[in-house]
Amino acid sequence: MQPEWESAPNELHLGTDETHIWRITIEGKSFNLQSLTQLLSADEISRANRFRFQKDRAQFIIARGMLRTILSRYLNVQPVSLSFGYGAQGKPYLKDENGEPHNLRFNLSHSEEIILYAVTRGQELGIDVERIRPEFATETIAEKFFSPSEVKSLRGLAPALQPEAFFNCWTRKEAFLKARAAGLTYPLDQFAVSLLPGEPPGLLSLADDSREISRWSFFHLTPKPGYIGTLVVSGHCAQLRHFSFVQNL
Repeated sequence: MQPEWESAPNELHLGTDETHIWRITIEGKSFNLQSLTQLLSADEISRANRFRFQKDRAQFIIARGMLRTILSRYLNVQPVSLSFGYGAQGKPYLKDENGEPHNLRFNLSHSEEIILYAVTRGQELGIDVERIRPEFATETIAEKFFSPSEVKSLRGLAPALQPEAFFNCWTRKEAFLKARAAGLTYPLDQFAVSLLPGEPPGLLSLADDSREISRWSFFHLTPKPGYIGTLVVSGHCAQLRHFSFVQNL
């Protein structure tokens, strides 16, 4: 059973074994793009301007502007003062005052009208969200990206259950790769995750290092009906809190 999404308290406290999930729904909300753009760095503005369509450009500005807004609340600083770096596979990280990776870690994902953020301390993490699209959840795509055991599990389900299982698998794989900072360099068919509806999420096998299986914690997310998300955190997460950002900007 999914917990309730709550409004964040005025003062945020994040323990070392705690992870916070933030949900933003774009549809039906009024965002001041000019104000959010003013929070961004020159590099972020340049990236936003590379998008061909205004809708994609606006979504990027909202996602990055709200990321700065959220992270600044944990650090009690102005959003515009935050500085980001990028790892070898393009994974963003927050810099501390010395330009080194900050102890406050984050990751984000968006799909259509939903943006999810995950924030923790001192642990690697990855998050992914997808809208369930039955037309995309085909055996052809599964055979291309999933492991043989995952494809077998998918085929064993009734057709009505296959789209949910497909996106369970898809988001768990994406979140794991983001947490591991492997990007597209690690073959998707070289590791397997659980995918059956109602089955606890987790890593079942990993071709290059089976010891990794016990290192990662997986969490299933339902940010909104018709959407599936996954959070992956290294080590143990004693508490997971779900916040819904309701402020219009």
